[in-house]
Amino acid sequence: MKFFIDTANLDQIAEAQSLGILDGVTTNPSLMAKEGIKGKANAIKHYKAICKLVAGDISAEVISTELATIISEGEELAAIDEKIVVKVPMTLEGLKAIRHFSNVGIRTNCTLVFSAGQAILAAKAGASYISPFIGRLDDISYDGIQLIAQLAGIYAVQGFQTEILAASIRNPVHIVRCAEVGAHVITAPLEPILQLLKHPLTDIGLQKFLADHHKLND
Repeated sequence: MKFFIDTANLDQIAEAQSLGILDGVTTNPSLMAKEGIKGKANAIKHYKAICKLVAGDISAEVISTELATIISEGEELAAIDEKIVVKVPMTLEGLKAIRHFSNVGIRTNCTLVFSAGQAILAAKAGASYISPFIGRLDDISYDGIQLIAQLAGIYAVQGFQTEILAASIRNPVHIVRCAEVGAHVITAPLEPILQLLKHPLTDIGLQKFLADHHKLND
């Protein structure tokens, strides 16, 4: 399972990269705004900076809702770097745009996926990735992990090449469960990824080893 970091913060991306486990980055307009990125020129400059830090795919999201403008904006984003994957919302116009992009060789990430039906349509249209938002499903008392498991089963049976990119990750348990049920990729903020490192018995064990080492050398 691949690990993407869900942020537009360059320092966090560099920190995740330093762990040696980072496979890519996902961004969205909210994350870009959080970093104070305003205007097309600054956004393009920021995407280029991310591309220099990361060897894998970087999802860059369109903000248009009409087919013609989604296509125009997506083509601009794809032209920034070959690592860019155009992030398109799961809408009627978005689905048409995904098919267009697939036909012309532009990779896509279909975002805001919340059902198996939507995931099937995105795969049929040629999306490179789909992004089911499991945390938001949990928020409305639906098991987001159950959706990931369902999609993994459907994609395996049907032979779809689209990768399941689990998004809206809230905690390290989400990450482990996604690995268990067959997600191809997870994208998460830095903190849940770092929390995977932590276990109280590891801390206790290390303290004992160090204490014993000091006793031997006193």
